[in-house]
Amino acid sequence: MTRAQGFAGERISVLPRPLIHQALGRPLTGRLLVTDCGHFPAAAGHRRSRPSGSGQAIVIVCAEGRGWCDLPAGRRAVHPGQALVLPPGVPHTYGAADGDPWTIWWLHLAGSDVRELLAAARVDAERPVVGVGDVYRAVALIDESLRRMQGDDSAASMQAAAGAAWHLLALLAADRTGTTSGGHDPVRQAREYLHDHVGTRVGVAELAALARLSPSHFAALFRKATGVGVLKYQTRLRMSRARELLDTTDLPIATIARRLGYQDPFYFSRQFHAAHGVPASTYRAQHKG
Repeated sequence: MTRAQGFAGERISVLPRPLIHQALGRPLTGRLLVTDCGHFPAAAGHRRSRPSGSGQAIVIVCAEGRGWCDLPAGRRAVHPGQALVLPPGVPHTYGAADGDPWTIWWLHLAGSDVRELLAAARVDAERPVVGVGDVYRAVALIDESLRRMQGDDSAASMQAAAGAAWHLLALLAADRTGTTSGGHDPVRQAREYLHDHVGTRVGVAELAALARLSPSHFAALFRKATGVGVLKYQTRLRMSRARELLDTTDLPIATIARRLGYQDPFYFSRQFHAAHGVPASTYRAQHKG
């Protein structure tokens, strides 16, 4: 059973069950629907057992730590940079490894195209664990589904969540068929991840774990490629986004600060002034272009 008190920092969204039937009757979400999704960081004690399987397909991306899954075909280990993909109806029990619990991002999927998408990724009850070529992108796509689901349960949000999930399954299928391009470039992938999460403070340890590198090795690669450390790079991204919002919207400065992950608007103002030499209000009033 799942640990009752949850996990520190967890995020989870579950679509109300009466809405699932309605969504499966619509043209787009009838083909693919995210019914549940979440993020469990360092999920010590996590365990889930379904003797009759699930009515939905389950996709679990392991970003850190280790896990396992017991199936009729035996136990399968799950390591960082791998995904556990369980088709509907397959009996299973899965959980976090003792001493090194996994950090996972997960989705439950329904719809008429689910089995075809899983077949394209070449996963089944005997081969449920697959490598993820770009863990950053996979995590970002699940995060996109989760943010949409946490926003509201409108048809638009369900469609957007389904689109991200479709992209994720397509990436898994591409990894399995060898059609991904560009190779494994941890710094490029990290920079894309930071761009996608500009409003969230992301640490070196998290990026290194997604790249399956030690923090010191990853930090050295990142600094060599960008000329700055991860924290300063994130601050530059935030300031760039702040300029864009100041130039193109009438949002209050405090609202812009919150959008960029600054809960203290005065701290944001100090950061902006340090980066640009003028307060945000003065920058907004300047004539440009």
